[in-house]
Amino acid sequence: MNTAYLSLGSNLGNRFEMLQDAVRMLQEKPNLKVTQISSVYETDPIGYTEQATFLNIVVEIQSYLSAEKILLICLDTEQTLGRIREFRWGPRCIDLDILLYNDENIESEKLTVPHPRLHERGFVLVPLMELVPQGIHPLTGVSFSEYAEGQKEGVHVWKTIDGVDAFVRLES
Repeated sequence: MNTAYLSLGSNLGNRFEMLQDAVRMLQEKPNLKVTQISSVYETDPIGYTEQATFLNIVVEIQSYLSAEKILLICLDTEQTLGRIREFRWGPRCIDLDILLYNDENIESEKLTVPHPRLHERGFVLVPLMELVPQGIHPLTGVSFSEYAEGQKEGVHVWKTIDGVDAFVRLES
């Protein structure tokens, strides 16, 4: 069984419902189980800053699927929910990224794991540390908490979550 961590974010439309819909879609996939979910964080945009704030979560999944198959599920989920890629770091109704896949280092034309900017993004590190508080970056050996120092500004708990099932049933 493989363990992967996915980052989900939204800053268009009903951001919370979009995250819920994405988690529901992941749960419905055969051979994939969402086993943990972080709190929901409201975060300032990075890169292109002239846009609305994001809601972000990190989920842990267990699966026998390869990282490449999980990537296809993520891309299909984004497309089904209406994601349009206008420009890099622009507004989006939903975004799913594979952060970690076991402790593997994967570099292919379509996929890089660990996510290449994982250690630079407080909006990913802070919710990830909820799920793996003693987590270590598999390539650098540096703890996620060390990377997160100085990157917590603009990352605020928006809603505390009590498990995956509770998350998908919450009213927005």
